[in-house]
Amino acid sequence: MKRLSPANPAADKKNRHVNAWIESSVTARPQAGDTSLLHAGSASDSPAAIRRLGLVDYEPTWQQMKSLTLTRTPDEDDQLWLLQHPPVYTLGLAARAAHLPRTATRIPVVKSDRGGQITYHGPGQIVVYTLVDLRRLGIGVRQLVRRLEQSVVELLKQYGIAASGREQAPGVYVGETKIASLGLRIRNGCSYHGLSLNVDMDLAPFADIDPCGFPGLRVGQLRDLGIDDDLDAIGEKLLASLQANLWNQQPDMQIR
Repeated sequence: MKRLSPANPAADKKNRHVNAWIESSVTARPQAGDTSLLHAGSASDSPAAIRRLGLVDYEPTWQQMKSLTLTRTPDEDDQLWLLQHPPVYTLGLAARAAHLPRTATRIPVVKSDRGGQITYHGPGQIVVYTLVDLRRLGIGVRQLVRRLEQSVVELLKQYGIAASGREQAPGVYVGETKIASLGLRIRNGCSYHGLSLNVDMDLAPFADIDPCGFPGLRVGQLRDLGIDDDLDAIGEKLLASLQANLWNQQPDMQIR
């Protein structure tokens, strides 16, 4: 499984609207010889390329998807990147100083260009970055958010778990507990960044922040809901659900 180049080791209140998670200002050119790039589905129904990157550092991954987004041409395939990150806090464009970790930590804090506020990534959490041409799909950013949420909701339904999205606080929730987070950037009609789904990870770092800018927000994971499948199996199911919802034009989910 091909990894992105490692990060440089020396580089060690509430906004309750969807627009807080999205910054519009338009994106993916596969590198020659990149064998991690695999087509999934036919060009007619799922023109996406899948990259399974394993455990990769946040900053070089972000910079690569940004570069791909800024240089892609209208006829290039969309891409889904499936991966995990080592421990890292990331700040979105709406983040404030009050959202920084409350205690001293060795976990790096990275200010990114995605929408939203602060979140945590770490091993045991599935991340899917969605490099999608919204113009070609004929959808807007709110529809993209809804379809990403719906993909997670339908994944959890396979395990008998009822989940939902929220209009004023994007993400996926089981009851009052947040299971998946979203953060996007749109450039020239194309998206990058994407979603994260907590599967089987150390949740303690979330206690040092206000997740997504919401004080007291409960954060959960699939393992605590009784889901025992490993990350690879869950990741592949999530990819299938994303492809169905993004390119097969399934009805948009109901949100509350």
